[in-house]
Amino acid sequence: MARGVYIHIPFCHQICNYCDFNKFYFQNQPVDDYIEMLGQEMAFVTQKNPEHFQQIETVFLGGGTPTALSPQQLKRLLELIQTYIPMDYVTEFTSEANPDELSADKLYALLDGGVNRLSMGVQSFDEELLQKIGRTHSNEHVYDTIALAKKVGFVNISIDLMYGLPGQTMAQWRDSLAKALALKLPHYSAYSLIVEPKTIFYNQYAKGKLHLPTEDLEADMYDVLMLEMEASGLQQYEISNFAQPGFHSVHNQIYWDNDEYAGFGAGAHGYLAGVRYSNHGPLKKYMETIKNGDLPYVHEHLVTPNERREEQMFLGLRKTAGVLHSIYEEKFQESLYVRYGKVIDKLVSEELLVHDTAGIRLTRKGRFVGNEVFQQFLL
Repeated sequence: MARGVYIHIPFCHQICNYCDFNKFYFQNQPVDDYIEMLGQEMAFVTQKNPEHFQQIETVFLGGGTPTALSPQQLKRLLELIQTYIPMDYVTEFTSEANPDELSADKLYALLDGGVNRLSMGVQSFDEELLQKIGRTHSNEHVYDTIALAKKVGFVNISIDLMYGLPGQTMAQWRDSLAKALALKLPHYSAYSLIVEPKTIFYNQYAKGKLHLPTEDLEADMYDVLMLEMEASGLQQYEISNFAQPGFHSVHNQIYWDNDEYAGFGAGAHGYLAGVRYSNHGPLKKYMETIKNGDLPYVHEHLVTPNERREEQMFLGLRKTAGVLHSIYEEKFQESLYVRYGKVIDKLVSEELLVHDTAGIRLTRKGRFVGNEVFQQFLL
């Protein structure tokens, strides 16, 4: 049974240099038709499998950039969501947003349509760095938009930050953190740059034209991140996420708990009835498939019991609470030690894991090499 719904809006007015998500320039795209096809997909899936949608807890609008849509387009999209997604148990309804695209009309459209959480892509408060990574907003946009969002009625506001950016210094990172924390928001996410294939940065890197901070400097930036968040009273509840009590991202928690969710839209991914699936990415193929009365799946994979266990481990260990004995045993009818005892003992001896009566979790040292720890559980 799905706990969450993800809806992909693949349109952007500007393509960021680091982005590898399924996205298209907004101009001259069939945006209105796409929204209607999204409605059709939601209708197909929820009516075909109503048992999967009995207790949806979260809805998440991602992209691309959902706020690239006009107020009228947002209203139509939210109307379709309210029509086809059972909302009785939804407590968190998030929309991603760009700071320079959130007008009052769009904010009211979002709020009136049920959205109660905003996740804003700020990335940096250094405007020279913003230009380097392809962002179009300014610091003034961030301050004005957050103030406007609060005035409209939004309380649950999160911003994303990035470190390890091309040419970024520790001084720049500290300054961005200070400006971000001065906003006193209830939630922050902070990610190191990953140079992904099919991005502008990847092409620059391949040509030797992308100058990144050293691994040691990036690790120091992460260390400063954790220290500053803690000093500001924010709890680190996942490797890259920090929040005031009561403001953890429920939707992302679904992913880290390895629970099921539905994905709608071009290039969206989902996990239902033990099957991980992905939709066609190209708009034309996605829309034509739905018009023909078919589901737009391009790939489906039945997750094996062993894969499910591995996912439970490497996703769960992203959380500071880690993997709990009680949850693991409930899902798999066996102790963590049956399969992973030797790995756990080894990582505990290396001071990368803590093991107690509650479960296992990364140490502070382990958070710096999380990916290396996770790989140990791929048996």
